[in-house]
Amino acid sequence: MIFYFVALSTASLLVLIPHLHKETNRWAAFFLFSASIGGLTGLLRQNGFTELAHAAEFINHTLTPYGVLVFSLVYSGVLENNPRARRLAKGLLLLPVPAMLMYTAYKDAFAIHYGPLLLWTAPYYLSACWLLVLSLRKERNPVHRRNRLITTLIIVPTLLGVLLFINVARVFSPAFDFFGYVSVFILYSFAVALLCVFVYGVLGIRLRFERDSLDTTMQAVTSGTTLLNHSIKNELGKISLSTVNLQESLGEKDAEVKEHLRIIASASDHMLDMVGRIHNRTKEIVLKERPVSIDKLAMDAVRLHERLFATQQITITTSFECRPSVRLDPVHLTEVIGNLLGNAAEAMPDGGTLTVTLAPVRQGAVLSISDTGGGIPPGELPRVFEPFYTTKKKADNYGLGLSYVYNVMQKSGGSVEISSKPGAGTSVRLYFPRSKIVQLNGEKTDGTY
Repeated sequence: MIFYFVALSTASLLVLIPHLHKETNRWAAFFLFSASIGGLTGLLRQNGFTELAHAAEFINHTLTPYGVLVFSLVYSGVLENNPRARRLAKGLLLLPVPAMLMYTAYKDAFAIHYGPLLLWTAPYYLSACWLLVLSLRKERNPVHRRNRLITTLIIVPTLLGVLLFINVARVFSPAFDFFGYVSVFILYSFAVALLCVFVYGVLGIRLRFERDSLDTTMQAVTSGTTLLNHSIKNELGKISLSTVNLQESLGEKDAEVKEHLRIIASASDHMLDMVGRIHNRTKEIVLKERPVSIDKLAMDAVRLHERLFATQQITITTSFECRPSVRLDPVHLTEVIGNLLGNAAEAMPDGGTLTVTLAPVRQGAVLSISDTGGGIPPGELPRVFEPFYTTKKKADNYGLGLSYVYNVMQKSGGSVEISSKPGAGTSVRLYFPRSKIVQLNGEKTDGTY
C-alpha cells in the first residue's frame, strides 16, 4: 500500500510542478494526491494511528471522485467560455463531501458508509469518464486528439475499476479486499502513462524536455550568430571601403563600372542590415526590470498597430479581467507583444477579429492574443519556437520572431504557449508567474477597440 502512496503522489508532483499555471494540471495533481492518501491507511493502522487511518480513508474516498470530475470538466472545456458557471459547478460538486462528513460523524466518526457513498460517487466517476470520451470525440486537431486519446486510455479504465472493485463491491461486502484488483488497473495506468510521456507527452509533461532542448538551441544560436555577425561585419566593412576607394579612382567615362560598384555597395549595406536584425533577435537578452502595467503595455502596442488593423479591416476586441503590475523589462515585452500582433495581422490579410485578453490565474496572470486567421498546420505547430523555422513565404522573414518571444518570456521567469486550429485561427498565451506580480487588480473591463 505504501507503494501506492509513493507512486501516485510522485505522479501528482510530476504533473503539477512543470505547469503550475495550468488549471488542468492542478486538478490532475489534486485527484492523484487524494487517491494516493488511501495508500497510507494500512501503514497508519499498523502503527496504531486508527483515527488518522480513518481520516485518510475518508479523504481518499470523497475527494478523489470530486477531484477527478472537476479535472474532467476543466480538461474537456465544457464550461470554458463561462468562467462563472465553472466556478459555481466546482462549488456545487463539492457539497456531497461535507454532507458525507456530517453523515459519517453522526453515524460513526470517519467510518466509510459505502451505500450513501455510492449514491454520489458512481455518477461522479461515470460523468468524468463521459466528459473525457466526449472531449476526445469533439477534438479535431490530430495532435490534440492523440493526446486526449492517451489521457482517456490512462484514466477511464482505472476509474471504472475503482468504481466496480471499491465502491460497488464494498456495498455488498464491506470486508472485500479490493487492493489486488485495483492495483492491476493502477499498474496499467502507470505503464501506459510512462510509455506515452516519453513518446508523445501527457498533460504537458514531455514539454519540459522539449523546452530544455530549445533552451540549449537558443544558447547555441546566440553564440554562433554573435561570432558570425562579428566576422561578416568585418568582411563587409572591407568590401564597402574597397568599393568607395575604387569609385573615387575611376574617371567619368567608367559609368558602367561605377554602376556595378554601386550595386555591390548597396548589396553590402543590405547584408549589414540583415545581419544586424538577425543579431538583435538572437543576442543574449539582458533585462532591465521594473514594475510595469501589462494592460497599458498591451493597449499601447495595439494603438501602434491601429493603422495596419484598419487597413486590413481587422476588428480588435479587448477583455481585461485584471490589471496586473508585473516586474519585467518593458522594452522587450513591448517588442514581444508587437511581434504577436504583427503575426496575427499577417494571418488575417482579408480581415478578421483579433482578441486581446488579460486574466488572472491561480499562479499569476495570462495575456492572450488570438486571431481568426488560417491557423498553423498541426505538423508545424511543435516547431514554431525553433530559431529560423518559419511557415511564412516572405523573403525578409528569418523565423526569429517566436523564438525571440520564447526567449524573452523564459528570461522573464514566465512562459509562452501556442495553440492553433487550421481554418479557425491561432492563440498565443503569455504567462506571468505570481512571484513577478507586484499588484493584481481585480477590476474587469470589456470593450471593442
